[in-house]
Amino acid sequence: MTDASLSTADAASAASASRLAVASQWQLVWWAFKKHRLAMMGLVVVIGLYLIAVVPGFFAINDPEQQNRRFVFHPPQTLHLIDTAEDGSWSLRPYIHPSVLKRDPVTLASVYAEDPSRKVYLRFFAEGYSYSVLGLFESRTHWLGTEEARQPVFLFGADRLGRCVFSRIMVGAQISLSVGLMGVFLSLLLGVVLGGISGYYGGRTDFVIQRVIELVLSLPTIPIWLALAAALPQNWPATLNYMMITVILSLTGWAQLARVVRGRFLSLRTEEFVTAARLDGVSESRIIFRHMLPSFASHIIASITLAVPAMILAETSLSFLGLGLQPPTISWGVLLREAQNIRSIATAPWLFAPGAMVVLAVIALNFLGDGLRDASDPYNK
Repeated sequence: MTDASLSTADAASAASASRLAVASQWQLVWWAFKKHRLAMMGLVVVIGLYLIAVVPGFFAINDPEQQNRRFVFHPPQTLHLIDTAEDGSWSLRPYIHPSVLKRDPVTLASVYAEDPSRKVYLRFFAEGYSYSVLGLFESRTHWLGTEEARQPVFLFGADRLGRCVFSRIMVGAQISLSVGLMGVFLSLLLGVVLGGISGYYGGRTDFVIQRVIELVLSLPTIPIWLALAAALPQNWPATLNYMMITVILSLTGWAQLARVVRGRFLSLRTEEFVTAARLDGVSESRIIFRHMLPSFASHIIASITLAVPAMILAETSLSFLGLGLQPPTISWGVLLREAQNIRSIATAPWLFAPGAMVVLAVIALNFLGDGLRDASDPYNK
């Protein structure tokens, strides 16, 4: 290696070291996070899922509440993207073949068969049923729809009432994903406040809070969820039921975070910058929220990201068992209740599609949380 190449490498190394020396904590975390490929993939998937959750009506193709006896347990339809003409030319124009209901000559069961002689063309940003956008205004625009207004599209099939499973999954994402966020927000509030008080003040306050945390952690989670959810009146409106399920999940999920926050406060309260702030006459609330919490905010964010999948799974489990959200509320757990019986498993396996969405969301959030956890301390790289 020549002297010129060595000097170039040394200059690049010095520039990189100088860049790291002047970078903020958040810049270091972001640079380390970008190197985690699975975490970046998880971030893209999570952003996509929460975009669906913000405006689920836009991504739904059919009205999720519309029932149609003609399409009971309709199987998923194949979406063709390239349309080939008789002369051999082709164009990028999505379409489906409509189904016709026939009688199986052997079993005499009703079966759906595609009619290859007919094509129902689809178009993007089509007009459809009316839905609310964040409660602000009404819209009829959907990302995909048919050119024939009365012809439904079943990308993920239909359920026992002829309702579109794909559209119901899109709408259910809003409830299932928001329960995770709201539950983690309440857990974060309890965990940071109680854990911070316990670690900062110590003494009897620390003793009492730690005994409460140990009591919460010693309780079996699933039986407590079931008992609290079963105690809710069945005649409550869907909105109140949703809020109470969120509170139930939060009351059992804050203890672990509180312990993490307590440990960090115990180690930080003797640091020089905290002592300097006290000697400067800074109030205790400002020391906690301005100096101590920001120093390990990245750890809290990583803990939150890893806690969201647990909240989603908890809501799905309660709703699947019939003790969580109830119809007509649509969530992934409520949709999975359609696949509880043998007939559904045998004749309509596509009813498990909401379970695939739960798996996708949990894996993506776990990848994202692992990446944030690894990047939260970039100095150890």
